[in-house]
Amino acid sequence: MTDILQFLYLPFLAGLILTGIHAYLGVHVVERGVIFVDLSLAQIAALGTTIAVLRGLEPHDPMTYWWSLGFTIIGAAIFAMTRVHRETRIPQEAIIGIVYAVSAAASILAMSKATGETEHLKDMLVGNILSVNAQTVIKTAILYALVGLFHYIFRKKFLAVSMGESIPNLKLWDFLFYTSFGFVVTSSVAIAGVLLVFSYLIVPSVAAMLFARSIGARLAIGWTMGALVSALGIFLSFHYDLPTGATIVCTFGIVLALLGAIWAIRRPQFSSAP
Repeated sequence: MTDILQFLYLPFLAGLILTGIHAYLGVHVVERGVIFVDLSLAQIAALGTTIAVLRGLEPHDPMTYWWSLGFTIIGAAIFAMTRVHRETRIPQEAIIGIVYAVSAAASILAMSKATGETEHLKDMLVGNILSVNAQTVIKTAILYALVGLFHYIFRKKFLAVSMGESIPNLKLWDFLFYTSFGFVVTSSVAIAGVLLVFSYLIVPSVAAMLFARSIGARLAIGWTMGALVSALGIFLSFHYDLPTGATIVCTFGIVLALLGAIWAIRRPQFSSAP
């Protein structure tokens, strides 16, 4: 039992770190109504990695990360500049979808010229949280702590933008939000893969919205759910020898379905929740 705990504690810590930042960002994403922005930014990051490989870099070379981050910042600028008002006929989700599709197609074209590295790129996109090492956990924790501190300092600005309020320099704050989001996504995808990162971002926030209205209560519910599902999913993956990312994603789905059923049964009580 001790050996199992020693093997699983780093993946569990990585899951907690991912939960901490993504559950918070998920609140903003859901409020903004840009649900698939995470997938789109992740695909842009993958395109940056692919271009770096084409230039002769290794997939896990530190310079490859900066290529990936650079492309993600370009994506952040696109999303900030194309922010739409409610009266606009074209929703921003459509723009996000177009950027995702073009980035995915460009990645496929680029990977067709880098056949020797295709498997490495696929591994990076899928992720393997069980193989995370202590150095990666520490570096990721420091990065996410800095992003979290940045958001805490300017929390009123970011919350106002996400809630649809009109503030001075709105596009600048939108750009800063998506850029900080890009730092998180670029690192998270390499650890956990696109699907798992998307689940950490969206599922806890959606579950929290069923039972709470205030931001603080939603964060508490989201963090609790993310931590428990991470632990359960990692344990099930190890015990039954299943792919870790897919197991955690499916566990998220099952838990969300159960919470949804509880909400439906006791809807009058939760409709008055704070």
